[in-house]
Amino acid sequence: MHELSTEETNKYKILTYLFFICVTEEDIDEFNIHVSRYRPEELTKLTKITKFNKKEIQLIYRGFKQECPTGMVDEDSFKHIFSQFFPQGDASQYAQYVFNTIKRNQTGKISFEDFLAILSKVSRGSVQEKLHWIFGLYDLNKDGVITKKEMQDVVHSIYSMLGRHTDPHVDDQSAKDHVDRIFHLIDKNNDGNVTLDELIEWCSRDEGILQSLDTLDTVL
Repeated sequence: MHELSTEETNKYKILTYLFFICVTEEDIDEFNIHVSRYRPEELTKLTKITKFNKKEIQLIYRGFKQECPTGMVDEDSFKHIFSQFFPQGDASQYAQYVFNTIKRNQTGKISFEDFLAILSKVSRGSVQEKLHWIFGLYDLNKDGVITKKEMQDVVHSIYSMLGRHTDPHVDDQSAKDHVDRIFHLIDKNNDGNVTLDELIEWCSRDEGILQSLDTLDTVL
């Protein structure tokens, strides 16, 4: 079985659920909210609908504005952000899959509120909320089930993103064989589809997966 280094495994686990925002504690003192719609009362509202406090929201917003000065993110910009973290591979396909899990407005762009909502869910949400998001990531056509082809496509995009950091190199057949083994374990009734309940049941039996979900509450 092909193994990733500890560093890349950890990066994969986090990137499976999140997209990165890079900020430092020094940013707190110099942070000011310049956009009128993010007044203090708006901050209070955001703390009520997410699991972040005011200081955390300010930090996240600063990072968001640094990467997205217009305050909105389209799919191409999203892919560009991902590519900066994985220059050794091609992150475009995986970035598209993640982008498609996020609620967007009529223009197809992500607002700060959209970004904050998904970040709250996958970093501070319950195990059930995180697993719902993971299911949505793999359910590419949003029909309520994950097919083996969909799982293969997402796994292939992950290996493409990691590029040369997979050791040894993972070819398409190796990735397919890996999916075949995992899919068979999750698809309990062997009907060729993985349901949300099947995914939750399988993940709930694996202590390693549950621990990795818990560690997502370290993003800030």
